[in-house]
Formats: sequence, C-alpha cells, structure tokens
Amino acid sequence: MNQPAPEKLEQLRQALEAYEKGEAGGGLFDREAEEAKSKVRSRALGLLDQRSRSRQELYDRLVQAEFAPEVVDEVLDDLAHAGLIDDAAFAAEWVRQRHKRRGKSRSVLDRELREKGISQEDRDEALAQIDSADEEAMARALAEKKARSVKSVPADRKEREKALRRIVGVLARRGFNEGMSLNIAISALEERCEELSSP
Repeated sequence: MNQPAPEKLEQLRQALEAYEKGEAGGGLFDREAEEAKSKVRSRALGLLDQRSRSRQELYDRLVQAEFAPEVVDEVLDDLAHAGLIDDAAFAAEWVRQRHKRRGKSRSVLDRELREKGISQEDRDEALAQIDSADEEAMARALAEKKARSVKSVPADRKEREKALRRIVGVLARRGFNEGMSLNIAISALEERCEELSSP
C-alpha cells in the first residue's frame, strides 16, 4: 500500500489544525459545508437507527426537513459508500419480512418497493425469493386462518357467499391473484364446513 508523501501528511495535519481552530482549513476543508453535512448526517443516521430505509426514503425525509437537496445527496453518497445505505439489501429484507410476517403478495411488495424508489433490477432480485408455490402456500394459510372464523356451517347460499367474500377479501387486500384467491377461498371454506359437520 502506498504511503502518502510526508509533505502531503503535513499539509493534511495543518489543514485539520486550521479546521479545528475555525480557520479555512488550508483550502482542504470548507467548515460551513462540513457543518451542513454534519447536521444532515446526524438526521440520516437517526432515521436509519429507527429502521432500515431506501436511499429515496432518506432523501425524501431529509429534503422535507428542509435540508438542501445537494447536501443531502452528498451525505447519502457518503453513507452508501460506507455501506450504511444499500437498496438491494434493503429490498431483499423488505420482501423477506413482509411476505413471511404479513403475508403480502409479490405484486403488493413490488409496488411498495417501487414507491420507496427501488430500481427495477433490485426489485426483481428481491422478489425472486418468492416463487409461485410460496405465494400459493401463503394465500392458502391466510385463507385457512380466515375460514376458521366461520363458527357454523352457513345456513343458506347467502350466508355461504358472505363467508366466502370475507375469505377472498383477506387475500385481495394482500394483492393475491383474483382467480387463485377465489379457488383457494372456496377450498378453505369447504374444508371448514366439513370440519364443522364432522362429529
């Protein structure tokens, strides 16, 4: 690894001393710019401390807090360079958590990531974690859970359709495919009715 020349080290040392004394910093530091970045960096790190965020989310929040967009961009570049902002990793974790814990479909997760400013490439890579079998298994688990709220076999067609609509509604709100949702809901309701009918 190349060592910096002694004169460069001395120049940097003098610049740091000048910066600490509040002087111009020998042209190497712009005290005002550094202070502006420091405030933005502090707010950005506070936001990241609460939870992981995409670059676009941070940018929007910081600009809303009335920080200068060009300073925000510089700070976000620094944070990305330091590995504190990584949209690909953020997207992968977002998909993993929200599919598993909240039962969200690929289409809903794709929309959420798009709203957070995640690129198509990073979205596609993150969503590749969920295949159609995973999606169907999640929809089936949600439908079966909702079907368990049916406490007695529906008395007539109207009651049956009402129960079916409730199960389909759970799947629709999470963005599952309409045709698949209806088939799974019918199956879950039939299984629940059989369970309630058996002695």
